[in-house]
Parts: sequence; C-alpha cells; structure tokens
Amino acid sequence: MSRTVYVNGEYVAEEDAKISIFDRGFLMADGVYEVTSVIGGKLVDWPGHCARLSRSLNELDMKSPGSDEELLAIHRELVRLNDLEEGMIYMQITRGAEDRDFAWSDDLVPSIVLFTQAKSVAEKAEYKTGIKVISVEDIRWARRDIKTVQLLAPSLCKMKAKAAGAQDAWMVEDGFVNEGTSNNAYIVKDDGTIVTRNLSHSILHGITRAAVLEYAREAQIKVEERPFTIEEAQGAAEAFVTAASTFVCPVVEIDGVQVGSGTPGPVAARLREIYLAESLKKAV
Repeated sequence: MSRTVYVNGEYVAEEDAKISIFDRGFLMADGVYEVTSVIGGKLVDWPGHCARLSRSLNELDMKSPGSDEELLAIHRELVRLNDLEEGMIYMQITRGAEDRDFAWSDDLVPSIVLFTQAKSVAEKAEYKTGIKVISVEDIRWARRDIKTVQLLAPSLCKMKAKAAGAQDAWMVEDGFVNEGTSNNAYIVKDDGTIVTRNLSHSILHGITRAAVLEYAREAQIKVEERPFTIEEAQGAAEAFVTAASTFVCPVVEIDGVQVGSGTPGPVAARLREIYLAESLKKAV
C-alpha cells in the first residue's frame, strides 16, 4: 500500500504527489526542512522542531505556510492516515514556485511537503555495536545553523564514509570537528566530561543536542562546549553522535583508530536511556 503524503494543502497518495518544476526548492535548494521522530504514534521533541523551523525561515526571510498548531495537526493526521506507530515525518518548506531567476518575488506563496517513513528508531543494531566514522573536509556553505535542503555535500561525505567501510563522516574545518553529516558530534573525557562543539554558524543547532545536554547537566554530568580535534577524539574515553533519527548513538572508531575500549561506553548508554525516558514523557 502506498503512503498518504501532504502537498500544499492536500493529502494524496504518494504516487499522485506533484510539485512544480519551477519550485525554488527544486531549482535553487531554496528551502528548509525538519525531521521529527514518532514513537508510539507520538511526536518526539515537537516544540524544539517548531522553534528551529521558525528560526530557519526567519534567517532566510521565508514565509511560513502555517502556524505551529496547523503544522502539528498535519503531522498528527499523517500519523493517523498512515497508521504510523514508529518512524519519522519529513517536512519541507520552500520559498515557492515561479520562473527561474536568482532573485525572487516578494509575493511568492511557500510550498510545503510532508511524508512519513515507517522504521525502527528506538532500537537499532548500531546502538549496541556503535558506528565507525572517518574525517573529511567540511565543504558546506557557511550557514550550517540553518536547516536547509542543501544536502549534496553531506551526501557526498556520507558516501565517502560508506566506501571506506564506515557509517558516517565527521566534517573538519581549521583542524577542528564541526559535526557529522546529519548529526552533532561528541567525545567523553576520561573523567566523564562531555565535549561538543559550541553553537555558532558552523554547526546545526540540534534539537536532540539541546535536550541531551540539558539532561546531562541535570544528571550532574559535566559538559564543555568547545571545539575538539580528531586526535583528541581518537584518544577520548568515548564518542557518540546525536540526531532526531538516532537519538544517542555511540562511535567506536575514528579514522581506523579505536575509541576507548572499541565498544559503546557507559556515558552514551546512560544519556540514551535518560533521553528516551524523558522525551517520551513529553511526546505529543
């Protein structure tokens, strides 16, 4: 059976979904997106996704196609129509459609597309085994804090990691790790302190990142928000990544060098347990 998707005000079968060939998201990557996890038919970290979406739209001077309440209603209806118990909902908003030009008209009507993906998000084999990452040069544009649909560079880096027998790549700039291709990156020092890149234009302001760091501090785990190098990461006690699609996932190897014991560590495991417990309490 095909999925029901949402396109510009209509719920349609995925094979009937269409957007204009003049949509600026298609022609210019002029759009933003959010991906929200669904567990038990409920949306995880929804307020955070709404807040980041609003920020992304504002940074690009782009109109919103609806209020937070209207967008929530669409998400819930897609969960119902697709009987989605666990998985993801992808939402993309573009500036709209008009004949191709670098400059755009002020009266453009934004386009919005949403679709579901049924998949396991709470439990995956990689949570127990950990993942391997490689380091790559960060070749993305300068405003990585805006969650745009400009994903060619991360896709190329992800494929480079795959070819190297790894699951992801950490993007490095001026000698320091920014983040993974679709996640925020962390290391854990020998004393249990968590280190992750400080917020700036260099990294995406992860929703899961914000929640995990809040829960870590509440659990009396020390946090340092600062740059770190690949060499420091390779010598760390643990490493892990966070994202809406993986929550907290251990990293056990970086550029062929084993991290810590080479197995998922206790800090990442504890944070994952806390995050899932607390986030599910607040899921809508």
